[in-house]
Amino acid sequence: MPLHRYGILKGKAIDSQPGSIQSNHFQVHIRANGESHRIAINVYSNDTQNRDLQFLVVDPFQHPICDRIKGLNEGFTPVASQPGGMALDFIRGNLFDISQMQILPPSQDGPDNDLNDKIGFYISQAQTRQADVYAFGERWGPEPTKADRYFGFLPGNGIHDIHMNQGNPPGRFAGDNGVWQDGGVLIHFPEENRWVAYFLKFQSQAVHTDDGGGTGGNPGGGPIVTDPDNEPAIVKGVRILAALVNPAPEDVGHEKVLLFNPLADPISLQGWGLLDSQKKKEPLQAQLASGATLTVQLTGRNAQLSNKGGIITLVDEEGLKIHGVSYTKEQARPENEWLVF
Repeated sequence: MPLHRYGILKGKAIDSQPGSIQSNHFQVHIRANGESHRIAINVYSNDTQNRDLQFLVVDPFQHPICDRIKGLNEGFTPVASQPGGMALDFIRGNLFDISQMQILPPSQDGPDNDLNDKIGFYISQAQTRQADVYAFGERWGPEPTKADRYFGFLPGNGIHDIHMNQGNPPGRFAGDNGVWQDGGVLIHFPEENRWVAYFLKFQSQAVHTDDGGGTGGNPGGGPIVTDPDNEPAIVKGVRILAALVNPAPEDVGHEKVLLFNPLADPISLQGWGLLDSQKKKEPLQAQLASGATLTVQLTGRNAQLSNKGGIITLVDEEGLKIHGVSYTKEQARPENEWLVF
């Protein structure tokens, strides 16, 4: 079954321990509203064939999720696994370009070249500068009679599954699959209003999933095809270049999205669509020549672009994601200005 205690822990980092042979997690002691918690961040997998994880750090991180979580109280907040809220989804949420993730070992000689180094650097910065740490994942505890194994506080309490939680192949972890329930860590440095995010996935996890988070089909119901290295296959490389999110004097019926075809051949957009943050679909049907752009004017009856920040996703006729972008409330503020991605 999908994660049943999914949510966000907000607090301050006060101690940490790197992952090791004895523990395949980087451990962080978090204090939140006077209570202790531990967040356990994987640094390698139990899969003996592919021990190393895929990792990406985004600094600075800009996404509408930042505005949504910034006002949370310290402590654990349960989060509904649905679009448009505070849940993470690596595929549907347009958080980052998943093809930019790199395989990193947990530890190796040299500075800033392994997962312990990468995670430890920002946790150390957060601890020194009293930044707010937001850990997304599944809660465990509180365990009234069991002291924490690493930091000794009582009751034991914390967050794990701080990684992608969908696309698991058939087997031991397939039951954890679900959408809008991915894990991650966001850190906010308030003095400069800067956000940093890092995301992890296992090499065995697929990058295209169905509406249950599994690998049996995509949202359109057809089969999923990924390349041998399990990276997104850019077979229809149309891109979202820009959007007029906040037209004046009114938005409805005047919002626009600019598409570009970088491929050598023309491509038919028949049956394709643009999805907004609520998965409302603006259908497409044009032919897009090689090197050409297309300005799509949204009708206002389907997809709409929120001025409070949002996402725009391009899907093909089978519902497979081709490209996606996001924008913040601040980026959407200027009227009649195109936002370039």
